[in-house]
Amino acid sequence: MDTETQTLLNDQHSKPKQGLSLTNAENGVSFDPSQFQPRVRDRHISYGSINGAVPLPENNRDPEMPGQQAVVFRRLPQGMLSTLSSEFESLDYELCENKIFKEEESKKSPGSITKQNATRWVVVFFIGVCTALIACTIDICVVEMTKIKYGFLKKYIEKCVKENCLYIPYLQWLGISCGFAILASVLVTYGEPVAAGSGIPLVKCYLNGINVHRLHRLKTLFVKAAGVTCSVLGGLAVGKEGPMVHSGAAVAAGLSQGKSTSLGFDFGILKAFRCDQEKRDFVTGGAAAGVAAAFGAPIGSGVLFSLEEGSSFWNQNITWRIFFCSMVSAFTLNVVLSTYHGQLGILAYDGLLNFGKFPDIPFALLELPIFIAMGIIGGLAGALFNQMNYHISVFRRRFILSRWAKVLEVIVVCSVTVSVGFIMIYFVDDCKPLGAKDAVEFPIQMFCEDGQFNAVAAMWLQTPEASVRALFHDQPGTHNPLSVGLFFITYFFLACWTYGLSISSGIFIPALLSGAAWGRLVGLGLYRLTQGAAWADPGKYALIGAASQLGGIARVTLSLAVILIETTGNLSLGLGLMLTLLTAKFVGDFFNAGIYDMNVQLAGLPMLPWSAPPMCHGTQAQYIMSKPVVVLKEVERVSTVISVLEDTRHQGFPVIFEDRFSGSQAKQTSFGVLRGLILRSQLKILLKEKPFCSSPTGSTRPPIPLETFRMYYPRYPAFEDIHFTEEERASYLDLRPYMNPTPYTVPKHASLHRTFQLFRALGLRHLIVTDDNNEVAGMITRKTLARYRARICCGAIDFVELPLGGHGVPP
Repeated sequence: MDTETQTLLNDQHSKPKQGLSLTNAENGVSFDPSQFQPRVRDRHISYGSINGAVPLPENNRDPEMPGQQAVVFRRLPQGMLSTLSSEFESLDYELCENKIFKEEESKKSPGSITKQNATRWVVVFFIGVCTALIACTIDICVVEMTKIKYGFLKKYIEKCVKENCLYIPYLQWLGISCGFAILASVLVTYGEPVAAGSGIPLVKCYLNGINVHRLHRLKTLFVKAAGVTCSVLGGLAVGKEGPMVHSGAAVAAGLSQGKSTSLGFDFGILKAFRCDQEKRDFVTGGAAAGVAAAFGAPIGSGVLFSLEEGSSFWNQNITWRIFFCSMVSAFTLNVVLSTYHGQLGILAYDGLLNFGKFPDIPFALLELPIFIAMGIIGGLAGALFNQMNYHISVFRRRFILSRWAKVLEVIVVCSVTVSVGFIMIYFVDDCKPLGAKDAVEFPIQMFCEDGQFNAVAAMWLQTPEASVRALFHDQPGTHNPLSVGLFFITYFFLACWTYGLSISSGIFIPALLSGAAWGRLVGLGLYRLTQGAAWADPGKYALIGAASQLGGIARVTLSLAVILIETTGNLSLGLGLMLTLLTAKFVGDFFNAGIYDMNVQLAGLPMLPWSAPPMCHGTQAQYIMSKPVVVLKEVERVSTVISVLEDTRHQGFPVIFEDRFSGSQAKQTSFGVLRGLILRSQLKILLKEKPFCSSPTGSTRPPIPLETFRMYYPRYPAFEDIHFTEEERASYLDLRPYMNPTPYTVPKHASLHRTFQLFRALGLRHLIVTDDNNEVAGMITRKTLARYRARICCGAIDFVELPLGGHGVPP
């Protein structure tokens, strides 16, 4: 467990009567700073306790600001569902302007800067191309295997209808689907668990500044692509569009580094991009390229989706590169798929999900209240979906823990899905004439007369994307309201049960398909009430329902509206789509969070929201900071550095001028005059390279160049494997050339709101709290701020403080 989560009161070096003096109060806990006096050997104590390093004072009141009443954060008990994981560390998005960095910058010329900028565009181009090629591979495999699967089932169903042996095609359907589902689950459960789900929540957390282990490995990319292919072929209520975000991010993270740590080779190029800041920007472009390949909408799905749901840091240069990457991805996929379908040069396949072009349907002003009402339905249905999926996920995390149990659950869900589909096909008699305009690829006659096909079988025995297109574009009399309603109810609950399984899957298509089903029901009702009015087109309302359902589940508004406009080619529905999506989001947010945010919370990821909790301007940094602080001197003994790394797992250490622990009479309210900040990763590399000196005044030898630090990125050496002689341990390590001499700091009287905004806007990993003399008073990290939450539900706000724990299962 991370030592930031160790409790100060239970530290093995603490005396029973030392440390924090806690007194129960009516609305909080009082704290006496004068009693906080750790001993000299407590120097390497943890930064914080499991419920905060320093309890908030009574009523959380600032003693120097009478009348300033802050909110009271209610401490939650230690538990799986209310605990932040201590297993996730932050990324270093802050630029370290140390001596070796400035020396490297001074050697650059205008030409080298231009070359570096041009290289970024070249890397972005190849990210778009590779992401599109992966998407094409997935789509072609799904199309070809689907033809074989459903063609085989169609043949045996029609044969067994006459011979009264329908149990045979049912068992065949069950066996084929479960076979693919088992393969999809085994790849994830036994191969790479981080590849489960769509990956969008984890990519969001990475861009937010959380280091999610194995998120961008080559093995993860392979499992994600192969797993989602098998999931779709297994007939589960999943889509292949969402995982493209994770796939694109993995491609970008790999190509931008010019090496593969998994395969163990280095091309020796792109060394300037081997840092968290540059990698983050490329991952943002890769995620946008993945969505653009999925939907064929570079603006809506590429740029806007990354801005709305993905990236936490944005600037104009990133905007242009992301747009270029999305365009390259969409164009490459269009060329490859058009060639595959025998239409070279026509470019008729915009993305993996092609909704088809909508005709110019009249738009009446009286439809706006109908759109708002559908937005309300979508928001309510989305909130219900999220809440049910939340409880299912809680059940999984508590009881379905072993790998074989996760695979078994996938088998059960797949069996239920196939059985429900077969029962509906068998019992629902929805026969429609097979016309020339019908785009049913595998029409099943079942018990219908000659020249007819079973409409229910058409919805089940095809890919979900084809079912969405059918609900959008089929003629008004194609579907029976009863069959569509039954399909919506069953598919809605199956999708809710399926999302969260140990497989690679997405929520986009299940949400769109279930929403299109109930939206078409609304359209059919209006079509009959208006006796076939031109504006009451069932396909149009299927589109509105699909948008409302997805907006209610994922709470995506702007990007989804533009995606649907781009993919359908109908600009006139823009106002209706946006109105519906906003209504669905507001209604859903009134009850719970979006599906991605719920997954993040369940996994205990310390993701920082866009803004600080409201009404927290009276809460000061000194009441939430972690202390005592582990500090290092500018020139420190090697043995001390080794001891610090062995005794703690902190990722950053303030560098001080004066060691405040040396004086036994010191009150320990501060820990030395701040000189800089050194990272754990830097200390590991320095111990590996051993630039030691014998003088306590510092080293005279040239410092290690910045290129050496980039060489180890992102997997830094383990100092436990490094052997040190007694002479080396007695030597000194000069930290001044390597430390960040200008780290971001805040005074101890700064508010929680200001501290949060500074930390969030700059993408910080560490924020040092100083007193009036610029002496280190405490430390604030991501986990410090992420503990304080404002939960809003049904109009009420609950201010809570989350404990830190050891769980951390990817969503």
